Amino acid sequence: MRAHVRVSQLCFAWPDGTPVFDGLSFTLDARRTGIVAPNGAGKSTLLRLLAGELTPASGQVDIAGSLAYLPQDLAFPSALRVADVLGVREGLDALAAIAAGRAEQALFDAVGDAWDLKERTRASLATFGLDRLALDRTLDTLSGGEVMALGLAAQWLKRPDVLLLDEPSNHLDAAARQRLYRFIDEWDGCLVMASHDRALLGCVDQVAELDRTSLRLYGGDFAFYEEAVRVQADAAEQDVRSLRRAVKREERERQQARERTERRASNARRGASDAGLPRIVAGNRQRAAQVAAGRSEDVHAARLADAGRRLAVAQRSTREEPDLGIELPDTHVPPGRWLFSGRSLQVLHDGVALFAPGGIDLDIRGPERIAIAGGNGSGKTTIARLLCGDLTPGSGVTRRGEGRVARLSQRLDAFDAQDTVMGCFSASTPALDDVERANLLARWLFRGAAMHRPIAALSGGERLRISLACTLHATPAPQLLVLDEPTNNLDLHAVRELERALRAYRGALVIISHDAAFVEALSPTRRLVLENGRLLERAFVDA
Repeated sequence: MRAHVRVSQLCFAWPDGTPVFDGLSFTLDARRTGIVAPNGAGKSTLLRLLAGELTPASGQVDIAGSLAYLPQDLAFPSALRVADVLGVREGLDALAAIAAGRAEQALFDAVGDAWDLKERTRASLATFGLDRLALDRTLDTLSGGEVMALGLAAQWLKRPDVLLLDEPSNHLDAAARQRLYRFIDEWDGCLVMASHDRALLGCVDQVAELDRTSLRLYGGDFAFYEEAVRVQADAAEQDVRSLRRAVKREERERQQARERTERRASNARRGASDAGLPRIVAGNRQRAAQVAAGRSEDVHAARLADAGRRLAVAQRSTREEPDLGIELPDTHVPPGRWLFSGRSLQVLHDGVALFAPGGIDLDIRGPERIAIAGGNGSGKTTIARLLCGDLTPGSGVTRRGEGRVARLSQRLDAFDAQDTVMGCFSASTPALDDVERANLLARWLFRGAAMHRPIAALSGGERLRISLACTLHATPAPQLLVLDEPTNNLDLHAVRELERALRAYRGALVIISHDAAFVEALSPTRRLVLENGRLLERAFVDA
């Protein structure tokens, strides 16, 4: 049987009763499918249901073939080693023991048919640009991009029949993304992938648009999908305009009919009086006119109601995305104020210096907007941690200003998974009351029951939204905001909204992002690049 994913009448809701899917059914065959939907629509939840991490309330999930799943939040223990993530430690240890002359049957059982495991392991790492990575290196010494690339290398080794990927381009630099695109291009099994990366979605055979009750398939890549959606949207808007005109026409005709009926009734009363008709005859005529007027009113009311219903259906078919009502605190930083100064900063990983001899220097003052570029593992996130005081340099001197520094981490691991949206926001905003908090959370699209959902039930995009809300509205407001890959997990509409809000921010910004369009939208005043362990000031395009 060919590999496939089949879902039948799937229903799922979170413990608080928030519905996610209701009667969802679809079949995906051995092709590459990209799933698209706004943040919070259930892309990650669907993949977790397919992977067996969540149990549906009802319905069936059928996976034909071996399955592997790579989530967007790779929450590996920090002490885990590269070989553990790849799943090769036992096999490599057994091979080494056999090579040393040991002959226990358990060692041969551990190896199985994988006598080339060492070569395939190195090949998997090289495929994703990690050929220099030591197998005994711990994950806490790797960047977010390196961890994601390592997770992809593990899938390359497994070669499952069905592969589920959730935002696999998150944290990857330009070179690593190109390797990912080649990996997807060459995949010949059943691949189901949730992503907001347009270039990555250009590698798929079909795009699937997800909502609560359906998965609509478009037989082409993302460019094909965008054009199909544009045509549908234009047609829907045309229908709405046409039906609005129809409703106005029915309202106008109804009013005209009422006016005609009233004139006839008035003329009839005047005519009866002038003709001297008996009262009983005049009454019968008036009642007949009223019955006729009632029938006319009923006809027009029915036609107006039908036009209104058709308009409501057409309006529901149009695509409207809710706006983030982000209004940042008015954090004004005078041009000459020092916020951070670092000299000869050096950091050691397993005794090895991250930066070149002599370390790096970095000064930040006034409302600067500093964009920092560099490849995965070059030290961008390390600089972010140094700026915020989350990491102490092994050597060098730092001087901090009085203003608060806030960092938005790319790994979104600062929250207790069992805490709620309101609980996390309350902890960050002690100076606000619950009404003020609720009003602010509503601007971040957390309304009603959504404010009380546990963090564990949020999508990656929703987690980023609450992380942004807690960071930006914390007391006191930050004067230096460090953004470490802030657009990861956000849909395209939310990215545009975030750009709009950050353009109005009057504090200092340090922007670490592989999204070149996002960086340019924030108009950086300085551009730094990490290259060969040195922090250099220069123009750059992407990294």
